[in-house]
Amino acid sequence: MHAFVLDRHRKPLTPCRMARARILLKRGRAAVFRRFPFTIVLKDRGDVPAARAHRIKIDPGSKTTGIAVVQEATGRVVAAVEVSHRGQAITAALDSRRALRRGRRARKTRYRKPRFDNRTRREGWLPPSIESRVANVLTWVARLRRSVPVTALSQELVKFDLHKEQDPEISGAEYQQGTLFGSELREYLLEKFRRTCAYCSKTEVPLQIEHIVPRSKGGTDRVSNLALACAPCNRRKGNQPVEVFLKSQPEVLERILKQARAPLKDATAVNAARWELFRRLQATGLPVECGSGGRTKFNRTTRELPKAHWLDAACVGASTPEGLDVKDVRPLLVKACGHGKRNRCWTDAHGFPIRHAPRKRFEKGFRTGDIVRAVIPHGKFEGVHVGRIAIRFGQNFQLGEVSVHPRHLRAVHRADGYAYSLGETLNV
Repeated sequence: MHAFVLDRHRKPLTPCRMARARILLKRGRAAVFRRFPFTIVLKDRGDVPAARAHRIKIDPGSKTTGIAVVQEATGRVVAAVEVSHRGQAITAALDSRRALRRGRRARKTRYRKPRFDNRTRREGWLPPSIESRVANVLTWVARLRRSVPVTALSQELVKFDLHKEQDPEISGAEYQQGTLFGSELREYLLEKFRRTCAYCSKTEVPLQIEHIVPRSKGGTDRVSNLALACAPCNRRKGNQPVEVFLKSQPEVLERILKQARAPLKDATAVNAARWELFRRLQATGLPVECGSGGRTKFNRTTRELPKAHWLDAACVGASTPEGLDVKDVRPLLVKACGHGKRNRCWTDAHGFPIRHAPRKRFEKGFRTGDIVRAVIPHGKFEGVHVGRIAIRFGQNFQLGEVSVHPRHLRAVHRADGYAYSLGETLNV
């Protein structure tokens, strides 16, 4: 596990091991600059050797985005971050607000001319849930750039090359026979059929690519004619038409045919966010390398690495070194929590106001979202507790299940819209 290092002018240096950081802190040669991600600032060194070049690699996802910082010369992963987005929470909040407003307008029975036809959207506009995902990634790219010398970026631009899957001849035979042949297609099918057998719905078993309409009966290799099946189901079906094989299971037949023709709407939405993310990453002025999901999986499997968001990020693109050093890396798990609500009153289930938001946001020097260390000397909650605080005006604060008075608290990390925890160390 590594710690980020800044010189006394707060310029990023090459990260060091946590053991080295502890020695510097113990000897008074450095001070803690930030807890998450853990960063120290040197006190006695202004002129230091040139820092090594690093690359930030990003694997965007609908719910979780993996980010890895890789040292270009050595292939060592010096930092790993997994950002959990709050896109679903934003969608639910907008739906709730829309319902309350419509109900209120109907109850007041007042007429207002429609305005939706007059509204325009700026260029590059994204739905709020997707904009939140893009903003989270850009925030962490900017934070990492302030903590480590970064010379390039890598991004998984598309999960699947949907155009090539529908028209395999689009780039000629070289694409079909290359080292990535089958990787893009298989990853697409795994996502579409949710890693289950299309015929018996088994999971956690080896799956094979199977033609719904057999090639001997005129079936094609188009992706809409492909499904995933376990080995027993694939053998039993053989070259039978799917209508014959599932004659006694019409509901399964209907599901498979519908699922095979349906596009991946989630993948399409995420791909739209990735293109906007790609344009904004280019605006940073750093070179941006692109890769596909098929190449990411190919890199990870050839290096015999387990499945994880940050490991997928480390394997994005052609720049992935052959010797990828991921030993003793402990990912930082980041959960987007937002900065609180802006609405000035809360309503009940029927839209009627029940309480108003307080005017002030701080109490005794703390605010909701601060990560604190509580040392409680006696009582029901005696002991040391560390976590995210929720303030209460004029009474004890809430630290998880613990009720604690502000005098027992010391701020560890000020609220920045995220909650933090550490993942499991990977030993390979």
